[in-house]
Amino acid sequence: MGIVSWIIFGGLAGWVASKLTGHDASMGILANVVVGIIGALVGGFVMSLIGKSGVDGFNIYSFLVAVGGSVLFLRVFKGRCKKD
Repeated sequence: MGIVSWIIFGGLAGWVASKLTGHDASMGILANVVVGIIGALVGGFVMSLIGKSGVDGFNIYSFLVAVGGSVLFLRVFKGRCKKD
């Protein structure tokens, strides 16, 4: 995937994850893109730990992996910020 595809894919995954976790009001477009790209990396890493493929293109499976990783990232990150 090219850089533009990663930005679009990350933005969509980050936006869905922010909706699922209830953080949509506090996040803008740039934050959604960043969270989605980090989430794709996190999701791919977690999937590799259990022997599955991670994000391998612009498809539904990769989107679900990216959203799952984004939700995990938001839960951990937002949880740490509240404790500080």
